[in-house]
Amino acid sequence: MAEHETLPRTTGATVLALVAVACAAGLADALRRRVRIRRRTRDHSGAATTAAHTHHGAPAIPRQRATGPRAETVRLTEAERDAFAVLVRRLAEGD
Repeated sequence: MAEHETLPRTTGATVLALVAVACAAGLADALRRRVRIRRRTRDHSGAATTAAHTHHGAPAIPRQRATGPRAETVRLTEAERDAFAVLVRRLAEGD
C-alpha cells in the first residue's frame, strides 16, 4: 500500500469507529431511559399503571417557572442615586 493511501484509510477507519461508539452510547442511553420509565409506571404488585406524566425532553434543561422571579428592590440613599445617575449619563455618552 502506498504511503499516500494510508492516511485517508486510517482517518476513515477512526471516524467510522468514533461514529459507531457514539451511536452505541446513544442507543444505550435511550434504552436506559426506557427501562427507567417502565420501572416508574409499575406499582409494587407488578401491574402496569398509567403514569401521570411522561418525561419528554432533555433532563439537563430545567422546567420553566409558572411565575417569574420575585422583584427585588434596594433602597438607595440620595448620594447613591446621584452617583448612579452620573454613571448612567457617562454610559449613555459612550465614555
